[in-house]
Amino acid sequence: MSTTALGMPKVRHGVGNIFEFEPFPEYAEKELQNEQLRANLGFATHKIRNKRAAVISELPDWQDLRTAGSMIKQKVMANLDTYLEEFEKNFTARGGHVHWARDAHEANEIALKLIQAEGVTEVNKIKSMATAETGLNEFLEEHGIYAIETDLAEEIVQLGDNDRPSHILVPAIHRNRTEIRDIFLKKIEGVNPNLTNDPAELAEASRFRLREKFLTNKVAISGVNFGIAETGTMTIVESEGNGRMCLTLPDTLITFMGIEKLLPTLQDLEVFTQLLPRSSTGERMNPYTSMWTGVTPGDGPQNLHVILMDNGRTAALADQVGRQALHCIRCSACMNVCPVYERAGGHAYGSTYPGPIGAILSPQLGGIENQYNSTLPYASSLCGACYEACPVKINIPDVLVHLRGKAVDHEKAQGEFEGGKKERHVQMDAMMFGAKKLFSSGALMALATKGLPASKLITGKKGKITKLPGIVGGWTEYRDIPAPPKTSFRNEWKKERGSAPKRVGGERVDLQAVIAANQAKLAEAHANAETANPIAPKEAN
Repeated sequence: MSTTALGMPKVRHGVGNIFEFEPFPEYAEKELQNEQLRANLGFATHKIRNKRAAVISELPDWQDLRTAGSMIKQKVMANLDTYLEEFEKNFTARGGHVHWARDAHEANEIALKLIQAEGVTEVNKIKSMATAETGLNEFLEEHGIYAIETDLAEEIVQLGDNDRPSHILVPAIHRNRTEIRDIFLKKIEGVNPNLTNDPAELAEASRFRLREKFLTNKVAISGVNFGIAETGTMTIVESEGNGRMCLTLPDTLITFMGIEKLLPTLQDLEVFTQLLPRSSTGERMNPYTSMWTGVTPGDGPQNLHVILMDNGRTAALADQVGRQALHCIRCSACMNVCPVYERAGGHAYGSTYPGPIGAILSPQLGGIENQYNSTLPYASSLCGACYEACPVKINIPDVLVHLRGKAVDHEKAQGEFEGGKKERHVQMDAMMFGAKKLFSSGALMALATKGLPASKLITGKKGKITKLPGIVGGWTEYRDIPAPPKTSFRNEWKKERGSAPKRVGGERVDLQAVIAANQAKLAEAHANAETANPIAPKEAN
């Protein structure tokens, strides 16, 4: 009997709207010139994050909730195959139909066949990142089917000419009220020609258009926030109620769900219904939380489908460091605190997933090998604000650095470098090697600091370094470097404390004594300051 070694299955990256269109720095540079965009983003992101800060401060166990959310997600990723099979079993047992899609193309094809089987040319649609990822709307339109976005922000984007979402939570965050009014006047048939930019009037114009669609269209498409393996339940949280209209009124409901969206039990959902609304909209709870478990005769959709989609998720799962990007619950908190996103906007990231989470998720779903996606991990200052804001503790800065390393390793392995040259990486390797040698040797550091006075040769009369060669020239292209000091801290310390006795190696330091001595010196300094500048007593009211 002969055997054939099949080897390990090949890692399959995804397709669809998960790619950057051009290098991030070039795209961002153009977006930075849009002052209206920066004003819109600055206003919206600051408002959302201030609301978030207020509501999370009310919870004394907020950090414990973050830890619990992170641990639940880690458990899911470690046992994803088991939970997927459990979910399929329970969803099917309750009258639903499960479809498996390896990528965006397969997911769209499955949805198309299901819609065509119902004989309709128009469907309602709930705001969904998964369907935006697959490009479902455009795909259906190519086959004569129009998907109507019922979320207000998604509707604005859909009606806008060649527009795209720029934020996970608020897709039309790049638009202001006047722009929205102009879009509605142009695109909504029968709208009041005297429509103003008052939010209430704009919402009413949308409501008037959509109510008829809710009552007449027999097929709806949704995403899902969480799927419960224990019961086969699916959950959507929203703020407007349009989603619930889509979930309850049509005869057929087709749901797109990324395979990472599972939670083991209903009890686990309790953690995320506290984390998600506070981190996303800055609310204590979502106005609408919809849950459906299978088919109920005579109540709600009778033809229930879920499309479980991979599209590069198992490729991300294979990365021990990068897989934490799959923990994301799409709250957008990382985007609202990111200085890069606030200034460059969501379109600069190309993908459906903008901001810090997009900078680590898109390169993994589509592959870091993509020439433009490889620039996304550099779309960060590594300030760490995204990690502090993430409700499930995704260490985005760590993943960004990890992906930068993978991008460079891939370029080196391929022998392909920017502009067909390898100078950029050779320079960086040389700089890092030199820094390693310098900082590991006290003697070399002392020798290097003696050359500080020579910095005048490059700073000139202005006392600034305005132009440097090679790879570091990227820094001076946009900013100046202050002149180095005339002498180093090392030399000043030696000058002032050179006569101090050296501590013998291995000798223990009495930290409590050092702290006490410093506190005594501080008290003495305060007393001297008060004596020199006495403060007159306040007059009685």
